[in-house]
Amino acid sequence: MHDQAQVVVALSGGMDSCVCAALAVRDFGANATAALHISYGQRTERRELAAFQAICDRLQIGQRLAVRTPFFHAIGGSALTDDKISIPDAGPQIGLHIPVTYVPFRNAHFLSAAVSWAEVLGAARIYIGAVQQDSSGYPDCRPEFYQAFNEVIRRGTKEGRIRVETPLIALRKAQIVTLGLELDAPFDLTWSCYGAEDRACGMCESCVLRRQAFATAGAVDPISYASPTVTQFRD
Repeated sequence: MHDQAQVVVALSGGMDSCVCAALAVRDFGANATAALHISYGQRTERRELAAFQAICDRLQIGQRLAVRTPFFHAIGGSALTDDKISIPDAGPQIGLHIPVTYVPFRNAHFLSAAVSWAEVLGAARIYIGAVQQDSSGYPDCRPEFYQAFNEVIRRGTKEGRIRVETPLIALRKAQIVTLGLELDAPFDLTWSCYGAEDRACGMCESCVLRRQAFATAGAVDPISYASPTVTQFRD
């Protein structure tokens, strides 16, 4: 028997969502944490799902739900879901322009699913690992997006008491690494690469931001990369 869920964590299987899951387990306990994973036709769909399951196992999260939203692949328009758009290597312009890896309005769909499940479970909180600092600049990772979405939840749910919380949004990536190490978050099980499922490429924006974060934090990234070195685009 599980305890009643108090928090639903949107757990992609990446570094940031893993830290959010570890925070939820610390704050509410594993039995009161529920983890949601959404496969949306992304290139690394199978690898991210495997990371989700492994992280839940390590953190002893029993309440978990994995669902698929195939319409993102049909819609296209993103290098993550459209095979006709190549995933670029990271460059010095990270965060200055919305990149081709942006999946249009993706987090709104993820949050909608999380809210629906939270209503059924009776959970009052949703954790999502959105990050504004040291990020690719996705518009659905901005604080004002979550403020607006919480108003939608207040007006569009039965009791209006569910809140989306973004505990990492103001942190830099290196701070997230440090926090994750303090929480004993299972970084070794996470997957951040946009394009590869066997060995992380090391050169896409997600890989580069992750590698720079571990280097800045003075920590060793527990996963290996196909590219042995990476250019430091940010201090």
